[in-house]
Amino acid sequence: MKSDTESRPIYRVDRFEVPLEAREVLLERLNVIRGLLQSIEGCRQNLVLEQPSGEGMAKFVTFVEWQNEEVFLEAKARIADEYRKVAFDPQAFLKQIGAKAVMANMNAV
Repeated sequence: MKSDTESRPIYRVDRFEVPLEAREVLLERLNVIRGLLQSIEGCRQNLVLEQPSGEGMAKFVTFVEWQNEEVFLEAKARIADEYRKVAFDPQAFLKQIGAKAVMANMNAV
């Protein structure tokens, strides 16, 4: 029998804020990542949301629901492999485009 933590969904919620001139570059990258995630079994929801802003900044939230922690950890490893293959460094990318990011794994309460 699976424990409660093994059967509970895991949610990945990331917030990004970038200068308007970097909006399209970030959105392109988010859509590439979204495509990779959607191809992984156990990905239940995968949204890229934009918050209207009149402050000269573009604001996005990504929301991904994973079937359980096991699936989430497998997906995380798979994405890391993909990044290595194409020499993509997420932290360097965010710094280059002037993005502020807050990323979190969450559980429903």
